[in-house]
Amino acid sequence: MPGIDCSGLDDDKKTYWHRQSHIHTLPFYYIEYGLAQLGAVQVWANALKDQKQAVADYRKALALGSTVSLPELFEAAGAKFSFDAKTLKVYVDLIEEQMEKLEQIQN
Repeated sequence: MPGIDCSGLDDDKKTYWHRQSHIHTLPFYYIEYGLAQLGAVQVWANALKDQKQAVADYRKALALGSTVSLPELFEAAGAKFSFDAKTLKVYVDLIEEQMEKLEQIQN
């Protein structure tokens, strides 16, 4: 980075994260991944209970495209647009539970 004095920042330079320009220019870039992941996990959880209905709800949401707000899109997909600790715990627990099942199958 010509013209920038990075003296004393050798440890920071090693991480290389600062070279990802979108972190600085598009601060919500990674937040979008988190939002999408939580929605996807909820659709998956619904599919574990009733795959046919989960697919129907997901297709309904896809058909809406960008004609509704994100909370409405989540609702159409059978998901909850909520990021509180209680909601996150439900889906983190589900993921951990499913990972344990897969590990048992693998061993």
